[in-house]
Order: sequence, then C-alpha cells, then structure tokens
Amino acid sequence: VQLQASGGGLVQAGGSLRLSCAGSGRTFSNYAVGWFRQAPGKERDFVARISGRGGLTYYPDSVKGRFTISRDNAKNTVYLQMNNLKPEDTATYYCAADLEYNTLILASNVHLWGQGTLVTVSS
Repeated sequence: VQLQASGGGLVQAGGSLRLSCAGSGRTFSNYAVGWFRQAPGKERDFVARISGRGGLTYYPDSVKGRFTISRDNAKNTVYLQMNNLKPEDTATYYCAADLEYNTLILASNVHLWGQGTLVTVSS
C-alpha cells in the first residue's frame, strides 16, 4: 500500500482542519493507519491511530478530545479531524500504516509512510 497525505494549511488558534490520508491498493482495510507529527528540531510523535476496520482508535493525552481519526475503506481514506487547534500543534503531519495496530505508536517502528503535510497554527 502507498499513502498520500493532504489537507494541511494555515489556521488560527481555535480553528479546525481535516487531514486526509489516501491509500492505494485493494488491501487497504487490512492496515491500521496512524498519524504522527514532527515539529522542527523535534522527534516525530504519535498523534492518533485507527484499526483496519475502524473499530479501535487511540490518542495521546495531548490531542485527546480535540482530534478525531476515522476511515472510509470504500474510499481507501483515513481522516484526522483537528479541532481547537493550538500553536503547539504546528508541525508536519505524516500518515503511516502497518498490519499491526499496536506498532503505530513509536515512529522508529514504522516503515510505511506517506509524505508530510504542513499544519501551521497562528496565535
């Protein structure tokens, strides 16, 4: 499977954005998908993940209640709805995929990445 992220942009604090991760291939629903983000000079951090059929999701405390991950396997697409954005959410966001749901938490364990999309939140 190949991944392509889109939807980044410039938004004011308190605003919203929706990122999309489009996957290729007929086996997309076999893959768990996650979102990570990387700010300049910092490590790539986990943001959200969703299981292949969408029944399981997980978020770190930093985004819980503000971000929602979802997927539409008929469209081979995973979404990240980001609400109440804060300046500290500014980063390049990457989607990633793995056959194992629990792998999608440490960036160093992930091997399948989409290209990044930049999110900038102004104060």
